[in-house]
This record gives sequence, structure tokens and C-alpha cells, in this order.
Amino acid sequence: MDDIALTTTSEDGYETQSDVGDFTLEIDPMEQTGPNPNAVLVADYASCFLPAVRLGARKAGYDDLGRMTIDAEATLDDEDHLEAIEFVLSIEADVEEPDELIARGEELCHVHAALREGLHADITVETDAF
Repeated sequence: MDDIALTTTSEDGYETQSDVGDFTLEIDPMEQTGPNPNAVLVADYASCFLPAVRLGARKAGYDDLGRMTIDAEATLDDEDHLEAIEFVLSIEADVEEPDELIARGEELCHVHAALREGLHADITVETDAF
């Protein structure tokens, strides 16, 4: 997989627009024009985890899990920082060892791997840029 390159822009106010390849994602901490950044992070996590579970299940010999959903809930502290994330994973198929699927999903999910202490952006500032 190639490295990720994107451009995020804020023209005025708090809303941002991120151009990722051919896609545009609008994020708004005030939740007027799009979801807030924490909600996007939780959605990214769930959107990575579901296919990771499906891939892990195939590697473990499960033919088809059918429909799957994640109901996610995130707890925020007093400063709106993410404190905890909970997933309820619903799987159409009858699975004998669901803990194995969770472990495989955690192993294969790139967002799960990225959510570790110490992963922060290295930031360079360019002033008078426009």
C-alpha cells in the first residue's frame, strides 16, 4: 500500500475540508457542516475493524460471516478528549469463538495499531505561505 498524502484546508471558522485522493471529507468540531473529529476517528476505527475481522475470519476458516455491524460508543473527558471507545460487534453468522475474531481484527486493523501512545504528527510550520 502506498503512503498517504492529503491536504486539509480551513478557509475561515472551524470547519475543515480534507482532500484525500479523489474524495473530500468535511469535518466540523461544531457539528454544523459535518461530523466532529472525534466522531470521524471512531468511525475510521470501526470502518477498519469490520473488514479486518472479516479478513481474519477467512484466514481462520470461516466461509461467510454474513452481515456485520459495529455500534460504537466513545467516552469523552471534560475537555472533549477521547477517553474510551467501546464496540458492540454484531455478526449474522453463528460463531463458535468470537474472541478469536476480535483478536484477529485487532491484529489486522491498521487504525487499532495506530492508536498507541507516542504516535503524533511531526509538525513543521511555514508562515506567510499564501
